Amino acid sequence: MKVAPSIFHIARLELSFAPKAWTFAAEHRAEIDGYFETLRRAKPELWNGRILLMHHQVIEQGVLRGQYLEADYASFAAWRHWGRPAAGVRDCFSAAAILTADGAFLLAVMGPHTFNAGKIYFPCGTPDPDDLVGDNVDLDLSMRRELREETGLDITGFEPEAGWVMVVEGPLIALIKVLRSTENATTLRERILAHLAREKIPELADIRIVRGAGDINPAVPNFVRAFLTARFAGG
Repeated sequence: MKVAPSIFHIARLELSFAPKAWTFAAEHRAEIDGYFETLRRAKPELWNGRILLMHHQVIEQGVLRGQYLEADYASFAAWRHWGRPAAGVRDCFSAAAILTADGAFLLAVMGPHTFNAGKIYFPCGTPDPDDLVGDNVDLDLSMRRELREETGLDITGFEPEAGWVMVVEGPLIALIKVLRSTENATTLRERILAHLAREKIPELADIRIVRGAGDINPAVPNFVRAFLTARFAGG
C-alpha cells in the first residue's frame, strides 16, 4: 500500500556537492543503456546530460542539509521508469508554484517530446551542474532557471513566500517555492502561452489553471496533488 506524501515547512536549504560513485548506475549499466536507447528512438530530443541526485540528507531545526552526487540522465531516467527502487539516492528538486492574484495556481502540461509527456505539475527540473555555486547546490537558482525557460517569466515579477514547502514521497523530495503574483490567472496564462508560441520546440504543451481541489487533473503527480490539497484546505 502506498503511503501518502508527507509535507513539511523548511526555512532554509544548505545543500552541497559531495561527489561519489552511484553504485546503482554501474551495476545496471547494460540495462540502463538499452532502456535509454529505446527511449531515444521514441523521443530523439532527449539528451543524456549530467544531473545531480541527493545521497545524504537531514533536517535540523527547520534546515534541510543535504549532499549531492553527479550522474548521467540515462541512469536517472531508467531509475525513475523502474519505480525509483532503493538505490542510495533521493530525487530532490525545486519547483515554482505560481499563486495568482485571484487565488489560483498555474500548472504546466509537459510537451509530447519530453520524458514526462502529458504530466501536469509546477515548472521544475532535475538539478544539474549549472546549479552549482562553488561547492553549493543552489536549488533557488535551479527554480528560477526552470521558471524562465519553461514559462518565459522572470522571478522579479513575483513575491516569493518565505521558506520552502517540502513534499516527501518515498525517494522523491519536492521543494516547492510559492511565488505570489499581482496578476490574475487568465492574464498570466495568456502571457505564458504567448511565450510558448514563440518557442521553436516549447517544453510545455499548455498551462492549466487550478482554483480548487476539484480542478486537479488525474495527470497531476501525487506530490503536486498533496501540496494543492493541503493549500486549498488552508494548510
